[in-house]
Amino acid sequence: MQDRIGAYFDTLNRVIREAECTDARGASLSLDTAFQRVRELAHAAQDRGNKLMFIGNGGSAAIAGHFANDFSKNGGLRSTAFNDGAVLTCLGNDFGYEHVFSKQIEWHGREGDLLLAISSSGRSPNILNGVEMARARGCHVVTLSGFGDDNPLRKTGDVNFYVRSRYYGFVEVGHVSLVHAILDLDMGWTPDTGWTSDMGRTPGR
Repeated sequence: MQDRIGAYFDTLNRVIREAECTDARGASLSLDTAFQRVRELAHAAQDRGNKLMFIGNGGSAAIAGHFANDFSKNGGLRSTAFNDGAVLTCLGNDFGYEHVFSKQIEWHGREGDLLLAISSSGRSPNILNGVEMARARGCHVVTLSGFGDDNPLRKTGDVNFYVRSRYYGFVEVGHVSLVHAILDLDMGWTPDTGWTSDMGRTPGR
């Protein structure tokens, strides 16, 4: 069992470090460049009076809610997640589950907003429809996906992060790690001092 545990965490470390990043044309980006572009898109949205929007299903919905909270509270960036249960069941009942995010983006999305679309498979119709609506509303898009490297989601963003694994655990933890790294580095984390301010050491967390 000890060998399997070690191999598990070695694999997790590898798939996160080897996450593949591309731009809207499919050109490869370094992780450093991809992080910087997301940071620039997020701050530009904030500076214009716009917001960040997060969408995901299941475990990815939990990730979406987590980061809508963290980017708002810790990062000082207006953020929201479209995963309220009553709204999802209303829209699923009235329009079909494939439209539960696109309808909310149609209502609340504004030109200059930033959508972060999270899907382990990269094939969820409601996520793809959400991205399509975000584009129609003039929003920028960042995607996080995994599983098959031909998944359609990873071709739709201004910045796309792809975790090359077919295991939910590796993909989901990879997505959490990547987005947390973007936020934490933007907040001032350094390897020598940890935090350059009190941010990131919020009481009660």
